[in-house]
Amino acid sequence: MRDIVTLACTECKQRNYTTTKNKRNTPDKLEFNKYCRFCRKHTPHKETK
Repeated sequence: MRDIVTLACTECKQRNYTTTKNKRNTPDKLEFNKYCRFCRKHTPHKETK
C-alpha cells in the first residue's frame, strides 16, 4: 500500500528527498519543511511525480 514519492524544493525545483506514503490515508500531496543543500536553507518541499 505504501508508495515511494519524491520531494522537490519549491524554490529551486531540485529533487532532494524520497519518502514513502500510504495513499489510502493521505491521498493529497505531501509537503514538508526540509533543508535544501542547493538553496542552503530550510524550504518547503512538495511531492512530485
